[in-house]
Amino acid sequence: MEPARTMADLIRTSTDAYLAEHSMARRTRSSRAWHFVLSGVRREADTRALALATGARGWGYDSDGQHSDSDSEPEFSSLSPSIPSAIPVTGESYCNCENQSEAPYCSSLHALHRLKDCHCGEEDEYFDWVWDDLNKSTATLLTCDNRKVNFHMEYSCGTAAIRGNKELADGQHFWEIKMTSPVYGTDMMVGIGTSDVNLDKYRHTFCSLLGRDEDSWGLSYTGLLHHKGDKTNFSSRFGQGSIIGVHLDTWHGTLTFFKNRKCIGVAATKLQNKKFYPMVCSTAAKSSMKVIRSCASCTSLQYLCCYRLRQLLPDYVDTLEVLPLPPGLKQVLHNKLGWVLSMNCSTSKPSSSSSSSSSSGSDSDSSCGSDAEACQRKRCRRT
Repeated sequence: MEPARTMADLIRTSTDAYLAEHSMARRTRSSRAWHFVLSGVRREADTRALALATGARGWGYDSDGQHSDSDSEPEFSSLSPSIPSAIPVTGESYCNCENQSEAPYCSSLHALHRLKDCHCGEEDEYFDWVWDDLNKSTATLLTCDNRKVNFHMEYSCGTAAIRGNKELADGQHFWEIKMTSPVYGTDMMVGIGTSDVNLDKYRHTFCSLLGRDEDSWGLSYTGLLHHKGDKTNFSSRFGQGSIIGVHLDTWHGTLTFFKNRKCIGVAATKLQNKKFYPMVCSTAAKSSMKVIRSCASCTSLQYLCCYRLRQLLPDYVDTLEVLPLPPGLKQVLHNKLGWVLSMNCSTSKPSSSSSSSSSSGSDSDSSCGSDAEACQRKRCRRT
């Protein structure tokens, strides 16, 4: 118990030092808003310290103050992902770059924000859509040709959100969002929503914006899937460097999530005849996300064949590498449907918790393949 107490004291001390460093400089701007910021951060720090001092293992924490790996403690897998963290999530990056890997606890969040961004997984040069500068919260700033959104540039006093500049109508839509900053706080989410979602409604409230109503679905960094105000354990957590993929199939009416280019599961069905926008939101100060891929194609026989090939050859990074096709045809398929042929439709680890509704998913191999494939077969029989 002594190491836990030491880390708890360290968390309280470092948090108070950070708050004291910045409170005097910014209190005059908006004393009431800053009061909420201070109280929110202190509550998160006190919660973490209490968890460490009273039995960290039962809450999914290691003695170093970080979340423990849910796969190593399956008995707590249904509980640990749902705890928001005042300490940024690490060790969940797509790549093994030094600045994205597990790092020791930093006494100040500034040290984590100064980490240099990596560009692993950012191969695409053409993007079907980027973030919409006209439909976003006030606490956002766009960079990198409107592909990177920065939230709460100075400090956070609520929830900021943004949507893409293109409505996702008929066809197949796939995009990937990379976490380019520390991931922490009340919530950081990736999902979809209709034009009825008010992106600036909770600018003075810390909340999980996506999925609070029937018009949106959101995957939280804690691993919870949100819709209609309900929460479902859906995946493991994600953090800085993680790549979250989203596949919206408007023909079959399915929404599927990917993490680090491996399928997590089907999050929703029966989404036909609806129009959505890609959306993200964050409550964390100085947080950012970047669109590294956004593709679209019509639902054609060519797409269905490529999707089926991808399912039959799950162990290959790129299906085109093993298909005996003429170079010209390979190039055409790569340009039009390369994102389908490189999509990983299987997962490596089974989920320890079961799903109970059509809006939930799992990490099992069948979660991405079986639901979507069954829906696809049913749809094909109708046509």
